[in-house]
Amino acid sequence: MTTTETSTRTSGGIGESPLRPDGRLKVTGRFAYSSDLWHEDMVWGVTLRSPHPHARIVAIDTTAALAVPGVDAVLTAADVPGRNATGLEHQDTPALADEVVRYEGEPVALVAADHPETARRAAARIVVTYEELPALTDPRRALDEDAPQVHAQGNLVREMHIRRGDPEPTAPVVVSLEFEVGMQDQAFLGPESGLAIPDGEGGLDLHVATQWLHVDQQQIQGVLGLGPEQVRLHLAGVGGAFGGREDLSMHVHASLLALHTGRPVKMSYSREESFFGHVHRHPAWLRYEFGADHDGRLRYASADILFDGGAYASSTGAVVGNGGTLGLGPYAIPNVRVDARGVYTNNPPCGAMRGFGCVQAAFAHEALMDELADRLGMDRVAIRALNGMREGDRNITGQVIDSAAPVAELIGIVRDLPLPAPRAEVDLRELPGGVSNTTHGEGVVRGVGYAVTYKNVGFSEGFDDYSTARVRLELTGGEPVATVHTAAAEVGQGLITVEQQICRTELGVERVVVHPKDTTVGSGGSTSASRQTYVTGGAVKAACEAVRTTVLARATELLGRTGLHLDGDKVVSATGEVVAGLAEVLADGGVEETVEWRHRPTHPIDPETGQGDAHVQYAFSAHRAVVDVDVELGLVKVVALDTAQDVGKAINPDAVVGQIHGGSAQGMGLALMEEIVVTDGHVRNPSFTDYLIPTILDMPPMQVEVLEYADPHAPYGVRGVGEPPTISSGPAVAAAVRAATGKALRRVPLRPEAITGV
Repeated sequence: MTTTETSTRTSGGIGESPLRPDGRLKVTGRFAYSSDLWHEDMVWGVTLRSPHPHARIVAIDTTAALAVPGVDAVLTAADVPGRNATGLEHQDTPALADEVVRYEGEPVALVAADHPETARRAAARIVVTYEELPALTDPRRALDEDAPQVHAQGNLVREMHIRRGDPEPTAPVVVSLEFEVGMQDQAFLGPESGLAIPDGEGGLDLHVATQWLHVDQQQIQGVLGLGPEQVRLHLAGVGGAFGGREDLSMHVHASLLALHTGRPVKMSYSREESFFGHVHRHPAWLRYEFGADHDGRLRYASADILFDGGAYASSTGAVVGNGGTLGLGPYAIPNVRVDARGVYTNNPPCGAMRGFGCVQAAFAHEALMDELADRLGMDRVAIRALNGMREGDRNITGQVIDSAAPVAELIGIVRDLPLPAPRAEVDLRELPGGVSNTTHGEGVVRGVGYAVTYKNVGFSEGFDDYSTARVRLELTGGEPVATVHTAAAEVGQGLITVEQQICRTELGVERVVVHPKDTTVGSGGSTSASRQTYVTGGAVKAACEAVRTTVLARATELLGRTGLHLDGDKVVSATGEVVAGLAEVLADGGVEETVEWRHRPTHPIDPETGQGDAHVQYAFSAHRAVVDVDVELGLVKVVALDTAQDVGKAINPDAVVGQIHGGSAQGMGLALMEEIVVTDGHVRNPSFTDYLIPTILDMPPMQVEVLEYADPHAPYGVRGVGEPPTISSGPAVAAAVRAATGKALRRVPLRPEAITGV
């Protein structure tokens, strides 16, 4: 354990796996989620949404809705008191549609009533007259001259061009492919919900499930025309996020209704509305070409990547940045051409989701590595090990990989893990199709596939990425107790446990209280980009160090001795003598310190060449998938999904393995079943009946190998954990199905008809 001496007598510190304080409540069904919020005087808010992907709003008549008994308010864009614009990177998203709707499901009007059913009946009585407009639903047409314009400034959100090495490279062996990735949903189980409570003085408190309290606050105050001190956000219980809560959903709508009615307003989406109420993973179209020597070493790579951003920008620009800078995978390639674009369409808006631009690219570059290996007659693991990055290499933007890059080791580990035994007898539960009795083993072929990928950690390209932590150490009941306060959202990943572990390690106290997350402390940044353990963990560590310094300064003054340090709850001299208890030093009052902490700066890439130090850290992972495929029916059973990942330092080993399991499930889901089906701008399957996600019956046993090669630039050597398993798991599953079927299968999710050819 890389830490200070103060950890020697404290259990539950870094490197251990203490029980999560919210764990028992969640598994027993007693945890309070945002949808459980309640206020005695509250009314219910609902949203009226557009049925059209593109239309002009000619008129809105709210007369009949207002006449419904129990209705308190009906609001439209005309009732927005501030700026009718929100957005993460571009303020291009109206709080309520004004003049034009740009996607099916766009919010048009709001209703507040004394009962949710009353509010829904009233919303159904709002008469909106639309003039339908031509809809752009094929992103491949978005930049054509005759394409419908989604926004006045055009349909391009961002484009990135990366050039490195010889502009016209050649190679004796060339392989190419085109790949398509469907639209995946975050599929968090807790629907969007929250409670806005007016304070009677023109401001409000919003209790909401979110990923980024302060950016939500900034957007809401702009719409309401209020200052930050008047809009106070509090994190409610979050039932999963995965990127889908980084943008606003009901936040600003509940706030508008609360201020208009003067009463608390609760909003909670149905599952169907949730599919329209948040962003999704970008669908992508990819064209790749690799050139290599006869020994398999890559000479050049080129890629054209197109992301469908949907109707509004959200985080499409950053997804293009990730997809471009990381889009050729964890390989050392001397000559590179990458063109990545994100475009507007009249499809549902797309934004952040776990893996963030790298997931889509990984399916393409890993499929092409397999094809290259097959063309050369090489082992698929060996060709990855041959070309894999190593510490000290430069990636395609010219940035030096200045910490561990164990690509060859990771792919070698998963190759050498024991394979599942061949089927000895027919057990329907272990076959594709399961107990539906579709096969007794006839037509079932086993396949094995590999993938290795990498992902940036934290925000990139010059973004001011920081977190704030306030730590207080004081006596409670005669015992030293630390309280840690950050605005970093706990969305189920276990951050509150990590914050406690760091405080125990740095301050040597057993009892650590986590203050509720809110905007009364400085920003913690977004719970995304695998950044919170690194960045907020760094802030908590720095705040604890500041507290410890102040405590020791007080002890030095009190005792008249120098060279003191803390050992658990004792103050110890340089010779190891216990000279006082921590309680004695804190007797005259507690010590509190607030620290704003930043990681090393990143830099924008050159707009013409795409060169530059865009990212602060990289995390690497590899997967091996074993599948059984019924090649006659197109059904797939994942038999094993094994993985190895470098995590730098496992702050909480059990939580690390949990993140790897969960990320692997989402990657497998995209490979085999998860897709929002959009036809002519209309979502066809907005339910968990028709949008399929893996269940516990679909997930196979997993062998997980965790490497801990400390990053010398990060607190405790940590490396982000949550996203890499989502990136490498899906391509490994797809590769295994290709191995079993012998088919190219250039689109995910893999449909039975693609496997069978009928």
